[in-house]
Amino acid sequence: MVAAEPRIETHEYARPEGIPLTLDLYRPEISFGELPLVIFVHGGGWKNGDKTVVQKKATWLTEHGFAVAGIDFRQTDEAGWPSQINDCYAAVRWLRENGQKLGLATERIAAAGTSSGGHLVALMGTRAYPENESTSSRVQAVLDWFGPADLLTMPPNNVGNGRSAEDVANSNGAKLLRATVREVPELAKDASALYQVSGDDAAFLIMHGDADEGVPFDQSQRLHAALIAAGAESELIIFPGAGHGGKAFETKEARGNVVAFLNQHLR
Repeated sequence: MVAAEPRIETHEYARPEGIPLTLDLYRPEISFGELPLVIFVHGGGWKNGDKTVVQKKATWLTEHGFAVAGIDFRQTDEAGWPSQINDCYAAVRWLRENGQKLGLATERIAAAGTSSGGHLVALMGTRAYPENESTSSRVQAVLDWFGPADLLTMPPNNVGNGRSAEDVANSNGAKLLRATVREVPELAKDASALYQVSGDDAAFLIMHGDADEGVPFDQSQRLHAALIAAGAESELIIFPGAGHGGKAFETKEARGNVVAFLNQHLR
């Protein structure tokens, strides 16, 4: 039996500096009551990709009774840090404010993302939230799939091993920060979940392949250790031999771990 396609609707959630930002909301074809919500943030080095990536990466969650919102955000050709995380906060606020009419249970929200999207959702779960916001942008659970947690130590952001200063200046991290990490270390820390960890952070499920050549595995190891040391809840699942994404993350067992985590923290 083939699962029914999820229903989809598109909404504009913010317009910073006149740039329209939209999200695609997917929900089960048949549902009862308010749906628990997962917000998905796409990868692409903060410069590529869009919200439609969610169709391949996370809309399968609608088969388990979750609503999934794939969001667009300002990429590095439009704005530098912290615009990207501010857009993620705005999406949470909009969904929370409109949750009742959309049939969503928004008291507890999860954020999920891959690669640079994993970087952003990890910050959604750790970084201090905007002061004096009338609607909370806080999320209660994070699914971090192989996201960079420390921009200061990401290999492309540092000279060496064949990388020149020119290479580093043209790296995705430098485009995000509008400078190299060595020039703006405090800004790089603000954009790195590792330095934002505290005991009241969201619950984390981190998944990473130990053969990842795009984002080194130790990025997730160090974030997980910091969360545990701070007294926050974190689980790290290691995929032996897996690279930067791939089929290992889509197995029945892997998806079962995701559903169990979401059921625990959203239902």
